[in-house]
Amino acid sequence: MDALEAKTKPNPTLNTSTSSLKTQICLKFLAIVSSLSALCIIFTSKQTIMLYGLQIDAKYSDDSSFKFLAAANVIVCVFSVVSLVVAVVLARECSDSNIYFYMFLHDLVVMLVMISGCAAASAIGKVSQYGNTHTGWLPICDHFARFCHRSTVAVILSYFSFLVYLLLTIFSANNLKNFIPV
Repeated sequence: MDALEAKTKPNPTLNTSTSSLKTQICLKFLAIVSSLSALCIIFTSKQTIMLYGLQIDAKYSDDSSFKFLAAANVIVCVFSVVSLVVAVVLARECSDSNIYFYMFLHDLVVMLVMISGCAAASAIGKVSQYGNTHTGWLPICDHFARFCHRSTVAVILSYFSFLVYLLLTIFSANNLKNFIPV
């Protein structure tokens, strides 16, 4: 009877791997949603005002930092979808440590792309909000409040996507640690 019970006991490694896979799938889905939301907001951020009889537009494509943030969000969104498919399909079929290593590298690179886009947009956002008296740059958010608000929301969503990928990187490193012989 004991031999039969030993055969039917669940494998703890399999349960850990399954729960890890489910957590990674949820986090990758969360990263897709946040980066896609940031993309939608940044692409639709546009405001036109009349100042001294001149029509002035503010849109994300006017600044290279916001273009870089949009490109970073596109990269994160596309690579998150690809890695989600890989996580669902390949991780179920084999438990090779190479998959966890490549997932770790993927999560690390995507996290770095996202934080660089966030940092660039945050820097230009600060200048847009407060100006820079040393260089003579005036703040524009007092005139383009709606544009600045939408850009701020897009940057916050991008930072959230970064934090999700930070968690994914930690998770992937922990999964990889379980496969490395000591």
